[in-house]
Amino acid sequence: MKKEKKISASFIYFFGAFGGILFGYDIGVMTGALPFLQDDWNLTGHAGLIGWITSAVMLGAIFGGAMAGILSDRLGRRKMILISAVIFVIGSILCGIAPHNGEYYLIGARVVLGLAVGAASALVPSYMSEMAPAKLRGRLSGINQVMIVSGMLLSYIIDFLLKGLPEMWAWRLMLGLAAVPAVILFFGVMALPESPRFLVKSKKLDEARKVLGYIRKPTEVDQELDQIIKTAQQEEKIAHTTTWGTLLTGRYRALVFAGIGVAAFQQFQGANAIFYYIPLIVEKATGHSASEALMWPIIQGVILVLGALFFLVIADKFNRRTLLTVGGAVMGLSFILPAIINTFVKSDASPMIMLVFLCVYVAFYSCTWAPLTWVIVGEIFPLAIRGRASGLASSFNWIGSFLVGLLFPIMTAYMPQELVFAIFGIICFLGVLFIRFFVPETRGRTLEEIEQDGKQIAKEVRI
Repeated sequence: MKKEKKISASFIYFFGAFGGILFGYDIGVMTGALPFLQDDWNLTGHAGLIGWITSAVMLGAIFGGAMAGILSDRLGRRKMILISAVIFVIGSILCGIAPHNGEYYLIGARVVLGLAVGAASALVPSYMSEMAPAKLRGRLSGINQVMIVSGMLLSYIIDFLLKGLPEMWAWRLMLGLAAVPAVILFFGVMALPESPRFLVKSKKLDEARKVLGYIRKPTEVDQELDQIIKTAQQEEKIAHTTTWGTLLTGRYRALVFAGIGVAAFQQFQGANAIFYYIPLIVEKATGHSASEALMWPIIQGVILVLGALFFLVIADKFNRRTLLTVGGAVMGLSFILPAIINTFVKSDASPMIMLVFLCVYVAFYSCTWAPLTWVIVGEIFPLAIRGRASGLASSFNWIGSFLVGLLFPIMTAYMPQELVFAIFGIICFLGVLFIRFFVPETRGRTLEEIEQDGKQIAKEVRI
């Protein structure tokens, strides 16, 4: 009992979001590993196979997110994060020991790894949103994004440091070292408490009060606990009838549509095309070898981290919808303008122009759509459906990521890169329209207030 009282709020928030490191490392590590894997296994020219190896993690994540959502409602957020850490260790080691030319083995191992990545992407936002006070929820949930981009930057740096090794060892170590942050996550989460909202739902009121005592002022504990209990009692009345079909009922449909839509648009906007393939993009734009272009991912990683830190400053000062609108508009222009310049200026245009615009895209993505998607997913769904809905949103996000990762090398094999990015730019603007018409504002509301206002929000977005 006394040891539990020593758990600081900072420790809880840090390791609560640490799963983002795993998520980010695996998004980034293939960026540097792919050129070496491609040379080692003679995959040059096999765009489809390259796409499958790269996107296999996202395929696994589609199912991992959905399963984690269901199981977290039964077992708890904390226990499921621990399980995902174990799977992540196993998947990382399997990737590192892949047999030579074992393309299908590696695809299978990365699908296993994706189960853990998808679970983390669903569980961490839910855990953080349930732990954070309403006035700081955007900023504290944004810590998850800082962890994700820090994991990406870490993977880029490790890729760069290992590039001097023989090809067959370089990519294996890059992929296998992902097990290290997974082990750190496991032992860190062992010391974390369960979410107070899940504890109330499980009839463990004393434990819920204790956890709130770690992360709230003494004067706030009883009031918030009472509010959580009232909401849980209301949801318990319909808990036995909650199914996947419940997500489509009138009470929840608008919020589910909004949350899933934001999650899907985040990926269909093309960010992971940059994160997975930037060395190959640089190679095609400049003619330099992809394995010699590993400084570019580090540049992108630094921009991502700075953007995520900037988001922590602005997270709760501006409305969610405002930030997503501005970010999406600039991102769309960053993708479309290079195609326009290339069309009218043609051969006189420097190939570096596209790379500069990609950096602008990454800067605005990192402080708007990247973190806010998971803030919204974590706070918009009512308690009765939060596990299922968060898992479904995560799965749709990974479906988008899977398709982008799979199709981008195939698309660029048959059309100019500028045109491919222009298509993503159009999707960015469609995402802005979706935000303006279908996504309600949630900044500053408690999770319980969002639930109580669910019917009114449904009327506002006319779903």
